[in-house]
Amino acid sequence: MHRVVCTEFGGPELLAVLEEPTPEPGPGELLVRVGAAGVSFVDGLIVRGGYQVKPPLPFTPGSAVAGAVAAAGTGAPIAPGTAVLAPMRSFGGFASHVVVPATDVVPLPDGVDGAVAAAAAESYATLVFAVTHRVTIGAGEWVVVLGAGGGIGLAAVDVARSLGARVVAVASSESKRAAATAAGAEVAIDYTDLKDGIRAATGGGADVVVDPVGGPAAESALRALRAGGRFCVLGFASGEIPRLPANIVLLRNRSVIGVDWGDWAREVGGPEGNAALLTDVVDRIGRGELRPPVPESAPLREAGSVLRRIGERRVTGKVVLVP
Repeated sequence: MHRVVCTEFGGPELLAVLEEPTPEPGPGELLVRVGAAGVSFVDGLIVRGGYQVKPPLPFTPGSAVAGAVAAAGTGAPIAPGTAVLAPMRSFGGFASHVVVPATDVVPLPDGVDGAVAAAAAESYATLVFAVTHRVTIGAGEWVVVLGAGGGIGLAAVDVARSLGARVVAVASSESKRAAATAAGAEVAIDYTDLKDGIRAATGGGADVVVDPVGGPAAESALRALRAGGRFCVLGFASGEIPRLPANIVLLRNRSVIGVDWGDWAREVGGPEGNAALLTDVVDRIGRGELRPPVPESAPLREAGSVLRRIGERRVTGKVVLVP
């Protein structure tokens, strides 16, 4: 097998690809032959040592893979040959083969492409978790998505659209705004005069803001919420954690809501709850309720350059690594 290895925290160019014996699954485990490994902005943060979770060195990045079961350990209930989505508890997805507990694995419905599932796993699980556990979005409400051309932003556009919401996509380039419009956004704008831009697009103010970006745009979007508006904090892709003014939250009964799917999966949902959430995601994709785009693909050996492009915000949508 081959796997990408991080031996020291730093730039993605430090990653190496190792060849080693393919492991055997133990009792209750599955060996999955990886067809596609999802890549996210968070993977780059982890490699640089800039994420709140720092795995012990050396480690293999990657939080979700899709592929086929190559072998099943004693007592594992999923047969070899089954197409599956496999979340990685302690990273390890950037590889040609992975061993995972059978309890974590989600069989893929017929018609759901493995590359689409691997690319969508982290971003769509975050947004489905958001709308099933953290915030309510009603049909006809205005939802503003910051960073709408990235993987998490496009997922937010799609999930909001699936709930009957009207979406304003905010993105920095014409190509990213076009991608958000294709995903279902009704209006796409840039960050210029953001508060006024949101109010003009929504006819007075947004009901919900989804913010995976942070930075100065956060306060402007918060101020553009109407009475009872909800501001969802998903992350800080800008590298800047905003200081949101409490008086603006107080005024007009606004709310600020943290959305951390990973923490919930580790501390509350556990493997069974997380598997149920991922099953919900792939079932919604299989039924056509959610429409994640086909991701760009790159060879496993190009993991470093892919993480560099994502970190520099030069990717629209998602990328998967193909062994």
